[in-house]
Amino acid sequence: MNALPLAFGAPAILAGLIVLPVIWWLLRVTPPRPVTEIFPPLKILAQLLKKEETPNKSPWWLTLLRLLLAAFVILALAEPVWNPRAETLTGKDPVAIVLDNGWSSNEEWSARKDTAERLISDAENSGALIYILGTAEKANTDIGPFDANAALERLRAMAVRPIPVDRPAAFARLKTAIANASGTRLAYLNDGVDTPQAAEAVKSLEGSGIASIIWYQPSITSLVALRQAVNNANGLTVRAVRPSNDRGQNGITVGAFDEKGRRIAETGLVFTAGESIGEAVINAPYELRNDFHTLRIDGAAQAGATYLIDDNNKRRRVALLSGSDADLSQPLLSPLYYISRALEPFADLLRPRNPELVRAVPELLEQKPSVFIMADIGKLPPETEQTLSDWVNKGGTLIRFAGPRLAGNSDQDPLLPVTLRKGERSLGGTLSWKESQPVAAFPENGPFAGLPTPQDVTVTRQVLAEPSSDLYDKSWANLADGTPLVTGETRARGQLVLFHVTPEATWSNLPISGSFVDMLHRLVSLSNAAGPLANDNGASGSRVLPPYLTLNAEGSLVPPNGDTRPLLIATGASPQVSFDNPPGFYGVEDAMTALNLFKPDGEIKPLIRPDLAFPVTTARYAVDESLPLRGPLLAIAALLLALDAIAVLWLGGHLRRRYRTAAAASLAILLLPAILALGPTPASAQQNDSKPGDQAILEAVNATHLAYVITGDGAVDDVSKAGLLGLSKALSDSTALEPGEPIGVNPATDELAFYPLIYWPVDAAAKMPAPEAIAKIDAYMQQGGTVLFDTRDQDAAAINFDNSTTPANQRLRDILAGLNIPPLEPVPSDHVLTKSFYILQDFPGRYRGSPLWVQASLSTETRSDRPVRAGDGVTPIMITGNDFAGAWATNAEGSPLYPTIPNDPMQRVYAYRAGINIVMYMLTGNYKSDQVHVPDLLQRLGN
Repeated sequence: MNALPLAFGAPAILAGLIVLPVIWWLLRVTPPRPVTEIFPPLKILAQLLKKEETPNKSPWWLTLLRLLLAAFVILALAEPVWNPRAETLTGKDPVAIVLDNGWSSNEEWSARKDTAERLISDAENSGALIYILGTAEKANTDIGPFDANAALERLRAMAVRPIPVDRPAAFARLKTAIANASGTRLAYLNDGVDTPQAAEAVKSLEGSGIASIIWYQPSITSLVALRQAVNNANGLTVRAVRPSNDRGQNGITVGAFDEKGRRIAETGLVFTAGESIGEAVINAPYELRNDFHTLRIDGAAQAGATYLIDDNNKRRRVALLSGSDADLSQPLLSPLYYISRALEPFADLLRPRNPELVRAVPELLEQKPSVFIMADIGKLPPETEQTLSDWVNKGGTLIRFAGPRLAGNSDQDPLLPVTLRKGERSLGGTLSWKESQPVAAFPENGPFAGLPTPQDVTVTRQVLAEPSSDLYDKSWANLADGTPLVTGETRARGQLVLFHVTPEATWSNLPISGSFVDMLHRLVSLSNAAGPLANDNGASGSRVLPPYLTLNAEGSLVPPNGDTRPLLIATGASPQVSFDNPPGFYGVEDAMTALNLFKPDGEIKPLIRPDLAFPVTTARYAVDESLPLRGPLLAIAALLLALDAIAVLWLGGHLRRRYRTAAAASLAILLLPAILALGPTPASAQQNDSKPGDQAILEAVNATHLAYVITGDGAVDDVSKAGLLGLSKALSDSTALEPGEPIGVNPATDELAFYPLIYWPVDAAAKMPAPEAIAKIDAYMQQGGTVLFDTRDQDAAAINFDNSTTPANQRLRDILAGLNIPPLEPVPSDHVLTKSFYILQDFPGRYRGSPLWVQASLSTETRSDRPVRAGDGVTPIMITGNDFAGAWATNAEGSPLYPTIPNDPMQRVYAYRAGINIVMYMLTGNYKSDQVHVPDLLQRLGN
């Protein structure tokens, strides 16, 4: 072993060092360049008086400098490497490289590939053939033998797969490939994680021609994965697993992400010392938990750190339907009261709006429930019966409760799991032969297995099932005398369940017990959360789901690649992750099934190297610590060359004052490229990409501007501008709003989206707006803008006794004919407009008497006086004839331009207030609509 960790790529070039003495001798005998002197006569005469002349030689330090320069060049050409990597493989025997490229390899994959590349390089240097394969690859992937170039291409094409490795299959293929290649040296680059039959797979290589093995194994203490998520009543319980040999205490953070990848919740999970399983709860509302799409461990870039959540982990939707109306005065007697109380903590309850069965059932099924509960419903209409039957066959769960109606109409009911006797059985009464019966222990093979036996539940009435050969198998819960309490059966892909008692406490006290909650919770949890698939015909017990999204090596969801195959879900079998079916979502967008990498009982165990009959060498994945020195040595040689040049100039007298300027210029020329390369790149001047109208847009968005439609009549347009100027000043004086100067717009050409309110003075003499202008106004109103049409003809309408329309009104009708106008009404007394800033009951302008028309409010059943509108509640249109702009218009001194009619000073005040209310309403929407509750609040305070 060398004393120094130094090697040379071309050691023969080091022989050039022997010429260093020759270079030293040449430098000593060769005089330096003569000094050039300018002809000053007196200075020459002064130098003639010399005491002694000796021959001039190169200074010793310059000679040493040049020797060092030559030595560094020779060393650099020899390609020295500090801390070189020792060759792992030598000899011409074949080399087999096996890499674990399963899910746990991703975080150290680069180190694994680097190690494989070095092994390939060693094999190339020795002229050995190479076999290379991954343990998570296709079964038909070519594994060699390859030359070095082909092996490198095969290695670079290999990628980490988000699946477990299949060591038995991989080593079986290798054993077949090297059957005729004796003396093969195997390098196994494993991931350190144990898998079923891993030791047997390696030991199967004994006697197959393998001469030795290099065993690479990393540390897996940092590996962690998610194996289960359970949506409980108090939160989403998350369980994680770490290697069983990691005995310390540490913690991780688990984030919950929605379908769009947004982080919406998180929790901390701590592994206690000595435990390999950790558990935490994400405390979030059910509504938020329903949005969970994936769980991911922070900082872990591998597929095991991601857990997929499908509808089976989400809150169920349960449809409720009763054969009788609920009595609000006696809720405890309502058939659905106890069911609702039991299911509300963990399910969304759906109730029909229409009590008719023919309409109620389709209405509930359209909302895609996973469970349908019917309380004491006897005879169903044929079409409803068929609809429910199809829904059950496709995967729905129908739960029915007995009652007087079902007891009297149970003949040949196809939506019951058993055939019932007509009438009910009475127990414990004065005319009965038997006492009330307690509940027996739940069968171990039924859905209620594991639940505690109800000790305080007794049954006084029940519906009885006709004896049959399969009644025992269909009995999910029994009374102490053996008669069924709950029966059920699988119908195609769905379930039919019958409680033989009523859902309220008239036949049994089961509904008021805790066991009732547990039983319903268990049934709902076993149901299909998304309900049946829309395209599912229920014809078979197995399902084939197409791949929708799959996990990649980093644990992110991506579209499936061409190797992914549809997922077969057989009845009673759990699908397994494989090369053909990687972890991901399978199905369609509305009904996806999650296939996770880890099962609820999954573990991470360290891989134990088995005892083998051939030599085994243990190695580690080491980073390349070698450092090539050629570059640094050449850099030092270049620096020495520069120093030598400066020394020559100095010795030759070229660095005197008369040469300083030239030297400085030369130095600047030499340094300029470096300065330009290292300095920041000057930003090029941007081209002027502004467009016509951009300045107007900037001015419009810099402040809130009121706008008016330019009619083409100068007098009308001047009044509109003066009126909006006066209103803007009033807004500045009375509110926090400081509007900009009003802007006139042409609807056909100008952008209208910047203005909350457009004032349109209707002028009968003006030209009819073009269709383009009408279309833009319509789009503006549909997108939240408001147009205030002012016919300014209230005075003319007041003296028109024959009820004929005015010219301005007729023009307004022509304009509105091309717009999508909602139903209109005069502003009601409780409208938000009457209280958006000032409290008003009238909206006068220059004239008084014309109502202000707005979009009609939508009445509701519970509160008819509450304004309810689409969007933010702002009306898209207002119509008046009171000439608002005429009342608001002022001159430069602030004096009114036009008198009010009648000439009442307060009318102008109210006109300004009306304008302020309108603008504030435009900007704030209906947020003040809660004032409709003021009378009720004051009445309650008074009481």
